[in-house]
Amino acid sequence: MVERGLVNSILPDFWEIKDERRSVPLRLAFVQDALPFFGGAERVLAQALRVFPGTPVYTLVYDPRRFSGTSLEHQQVHTTFIDHLPAAHWNHRWFLPLYPAAIEALDLSAYDVIVSFSYAVAHGVITRPDQWHIALIHTPLRQAYHPAPRLASRRGLAGWPVERLLDRLRAWNVRASARPDHMLAISHWVEQLVWNAFHRTAPVLYPPVEVGRFTPAPQRDQFYMALARLEGHKRLDLAIRAFNQLGLPLVIVGEGSQRRRLEQLARPNIRFLGHLPDREVAGLLGRARALIHPAEEDFGIAVVEAQAAGCPVIAYAGGGAAETVIAGRTGILFPSQDVGNLVEAVLAFERNPRQFSPLEMRQSAERFSAPRFRHQFAGIVYAAWHGELSGWRDDEFYKQPFQIMADSLD
Repeated sequence: MVERGLVNSILPDFWEIKDERRSVPLRLAFVQDALPFFGGAERVLAQALRVFPGTPVYTLVYDPRRFSGTSLEHQQVHTTFIDHLPAAHWNHRWFLPLYPAAIEALDLSAYDVIVSFSYAVAHGVITRPDQWHIALIHTPLRQAYHPAPRLASRRGLAGWPVERLLDRLRAWNVRASARPDHMLAISHWVEQLVWNAFHRTAPVLYPPVEVGRFTPAPQRDQFYMALARLEGHKRLDLAIRAFNQLGLPLVIVGEGSQRRRLEQLARPNIRFLGHLPDREVAGLLGRARALIHPAEEDFGIAVVEAQAAGCPVIAYAGGGAAETVIAGRTGILFPSQDVGNLVEAVLAFERNPRQFSPLEMRQSAERFSAPRFRHQFAGIVYAAWHGELSGWRDDEFYKQPFQIMADSLD
């Protein structure tokens, strides 16, 4: 049973509605692929739990040590058999072939509505016909659908069994994609990926960004900043090679398996600060000259956080950045992931850094605020519970009565 919590302030009148269709409180469950650390996907889950506190969470793997001091620290979490396997908390991706069986084994029979937050297999949970299942897709399974990085990029005999595994995972994902009653995407970029992978439409529900944590400093510093996990698909190697040429100061915030390789690539004008607390990250973004974002992200929360801090963004034009950065007004978009394009974009910024208004950047970021997400998410869950989501699509999706009611409270 879901407690009133924040719903009482978001949809107070609707919470009290009782009719012959729905005369009992909503029984709700959340499903997430994994909880290995507190990252972007976990921040979305945390905001959903602010709307529906006390909602049980089901996941493949949960490492409670990584959530100490976060809003998920005392959350009720149910895991699968993978969570008990050796080294599962260290690298749960080793058990990728077991994901489908594990997610299908979850017992969700006690709930009216299930919301899955899926970047791998969470959308494949098994539900009954009398239950409602909403799937918010962060991305289709990256290893199986994204061209880079691909697990099957290995050559020779090692690549053949990996490709067979990916074929099986893609086939399972297509079958599983028919299970949710409603499918949403976190960006128009992901909406297209969902269509390509599953041939399903997915209206966009942008993820929440805590823009209130960020404040522009009275005067900006001279350093550029990159904020990302130090992994191959984040393309920080591109930023490092560009700033090696430019000789301008760059600070890189984040940790990951590629740190040593990237440090070896970098010249002295580039500093690695590792993982930092949210408060320190907000302070750096408030002072940085610009954020460098060379990755193709499904959404890219850091890009919006930078704008909230009055920090212009220099980003690759692929993925979610094309939806969150207003070219020439809140940042600069460069057309391809190569060093020359990034260098040219930085030099263009250096010629006129004052063209970007902190007020306009803040207004841009507010489009993706956490309160906006909570309002929309609450309306979507209740609309699904009452069977009123069918046929909604993008702009019309948010013009329905639940969204109008939520907007009237702003």
